[in-house]
Amino acid sequence: MGVNLNKVAKKANSYEYLLVIMRHAKAEAGSSGGDIDRELSDKGRRQAGTVGKGLAAVGLVPDQIRCSGAVRTRQTLERMLKYFGDRPTVEYRQSLYSGGMQALLDEMTHVKGKTRRLMIVGHDPTVSVASQWLASPKSDQAMLNILGLGMSPASVVIMGSDKPFGKWGMRDGRLIAVLSPKDCS
Repeated sequence: MGVNLNKVAKKANSYEYLLVIMRHAKAEAGSSGGDIDRELSDKGRRQAGTVGKGLAAVGLVPDQIRCSGAVRTRQTLERMLKYFGDRPTVEYRQSLYSGGMQALLDEMTHVKGKTRRLMIVGHDPTVSVASQWLASPKSDQAMLNILGLGMSPASVVIMGSDKPFGKWGMRDGRLIAVLSPKDCS
């Protein structure tokens, strides 16, 4: 049974603030330039486009995006921006590659006040751990269990809250969806 993206969007729109955390799409196994220079595989390029198209189709386009500076995350976002249009502002952060969970949380703290929809594109295990840390225990148990397994390439976690991002703490985000690329097609 697939996920109904329209229902996800309806639920997401019931919150004042929406956080979308994404793991980069499938990358090549290696690169002569090291891990940071790994590029997306053909499958990863397709995954990123599918997720961007699916989110845009139901109106879940972020206002602001913070993306790791690694090649694979940048390529993931480039594929998605084709569907997001000019709406989101994008900032690339090296700290989202090397800074762990604290870097992700710091990005939430420093968003512009009028930002209502924030997307962070990063790496596992950081994105999985941060999602688990932020997710309310009142969230759907099946989705919490999925997060416990780690996020697969190009998967997306959507959380909502009525608190501004800078005031989110442990367990403040209501888990709305954990989406795979297949859920977005």
